Amino acid sequence: MPVPSAPQPLFYRITEGMRVTARPRFVPEQSRPAVRHFVFTYRIRLENTGERPARLLARHWYIHDEVGEESEVEGEGVVGEQPLLPPGGTYEYDSFCVLKSSKGWMEGHYRFVRPDGTSFDAQIPRFLLDADARTSKS
Repeated sequence: MPVPSAPQPLFYRITEGMRVTARPRFVPEQSRPAVRHFVFTYRIRLENTGERPARLLARHWYIHDEVGEESEVEGEGVVGEQPLLPPGGTYEYDSFCVLKSSKGWMEGHYRFVRPDGTSFDAQIPRFLLDADARTSKS
């Protein structure tokens, strides 16, 4: 009988009414530790807790692993989209990264613009990537 998995860790931060939540997960079936290939997925949830709509324009990620590899990823939108979040609106997507070590972290920001043309950077909380902390067994 499979052992029930523990809840995935949850990391969040609110900037100017935009709540960014990250749930990372190690993917052992796609990883190859012997050749320093550790795959992590993460689910991002964007929630507009403010009173004004905002459109996501761009992303900027900082990725760090335990062996000192540092990388930055930036670009327009997320998964090919630039969603508009009205007050109370949410948007979720899944993505992944590959590290050369079993531990690391990610953080960054999303650039949003409001209908009046003002923009702001919603901070992505630093979230931990840890292959050794996996809790699901099946």
